[in-house]
Amino acid sequence: MWLRDSTAQVWPYLQFAREDKKLKTLLAGVINRQARCILIDPYANAFNYAATGSQWEKDRTLMKPELHERKWEIDSLCYPVRLAHGYWKATDDASLFDRQWQEAMSLVVKVLREQQQSQNLGSYSFQRETKNPTDSLPLSGKGNPSRLCGLIHSGFRPSDDACIYPFLIPSNLFAIVALKHLAEICSSALDNQSFANECRAFAQEVSQAVNAHARAQHLKYGEIYAYETDGFGNRLFMDDANVPSLLSLPYLGCCNAQDQAYRNTRAFVLSEDNPYFFRGTAGEGIGGPHVGLGMIWPLGIIMRALTSVDEREIALCLRMLKATHAGTGFMHESFSKDNPQRFTRSWFAWANTLFGELILKVGAEHPSLLKELI
Repeated sequence: MWLRDSTAQVWPYLQFAREDKKLKTLLAGVINRQARCILIDPYANAFNYAATGSQWEKDRTLMKPELHERKWEIDSLCYPVRLAHGYWKATDDASLFDRQWQEAMSLVVKVLREQQQSQNLGSYSFQRETKNPTDSLPLSGKGNPSRLCGLIHSGFRPSDDACIYPFLIPSNLFAIVALKHLAEICSSALDNQSFANECRAFAQEVSQAVNAHARAQHLKYGEIYAYETDGFGNRLFMDDANVPSLLSLPYLGCCNAQDQAYRNTRAFVLSEDNPYFFRGTAGEGIGGPHVGLGMIWPLGIIMRALTSVDEREIALCLRMLKATHAGTGFMHESFSKDNPQRFTRSWFAWANTLFGELILKVGAEHPSLLKELI
């Protein structure tokens, strides 16, 4: 179970939880399970159902039999906060914020702080014997160099690919949102003002660092967000389909869709100036290094529609999704820009759930558009 995926796979159901007692229980169970996982190891991204070991147990890191994989990704700790906060808002139920959950959240903040203040990822390191360089971290498993600047290190991206520069900006922006959500829960539901104030102050530090180091002038698009930076002034201009991404920032509550820096960034991300934006005879969209060049991720097309304020753009995305599922009726991990019959992963629950979320959103906000395209 990935902490990220398990959140995304149940997120659209929150809106029905108040009326459906069994669904509410299921969602609370996911939140409790995530808290248990974090307490096992806050640096792991994926967990086993029990202490059964893993195909990755020989990775050179502090593996435990409960872990499936131990790639440190900031968003792995942000998604459980998002789910807990969303559940609380949807149901007014604060009963699941018990001692276990509070201990897990204290550990979340502790690890994020450690990764903000460490020069070389602190105690964390990760190496794997692999032919794929994006599956391991350089420099004895610590990752590429960085300079302390208030941003939080991430060893890996939400794609599970290694970061080039250790400060992954979409994930840092997501961390700001998560810290604010924690502050709200602790202030309103738990009356823990001290921890709430700590989270708010931490969020402000990261926000200031993002403004100072993550925004930069692009030669063509003006001020945009970099995807990664290192604190030395180096910046990587790209985007990846996996969420958090630069494209997904409004969806995650990191910024307003009308924010000028986001609009500039969006224009860049959805152009061939983004090295991982592909256009072919089957469609156009964002991919990433995870499955190679020329492979478009439905996840990116769906997120483009979810963050769009243009009905024509939403219609374009829906038509592409309808035309590229290769007759299976399901969203895949990726498909070839020129041949949707060539795809990876016949079943990708995250993309399927996000597609369902998109259909619900379009049905509520643009019902005539949905009827036209069915």
